[in-house]
Amino acid sequence: MKKLKNETALVKAAILAGMKYCEERGAVEFEPTDSQSEKVLYIYRLLVHDKLIQPLPEDQVSQKSMRHKLAMWYAKQLPGDHPLTQ
Repeated sequence: MKKLKNETALVKAAILAGMKYCEERGAVEFEPTDSQSEKVLYIYRLLVHDKLIQPLPEDQVSQKSMRHKLAMWYAKQLPGDHPLTQ
């Protein structure tokens, strides 16, 4: 798994976009007390369920790999000249 350039910023933006997607879909309402790792897990599972991202093999699912998948998912939605994709 090759680390993306600006991966930390991409993960933060992906979590915000993922939260918005989940709430608009009516699947969940995130609470301020939800941890970052819970949000990542829920967003990852919902995106896999909706077939928006490819699932990882169950033995490879970890916070690091889920964050990477979310960063890749978000980066693909950005225009090619966006600063986070440079």
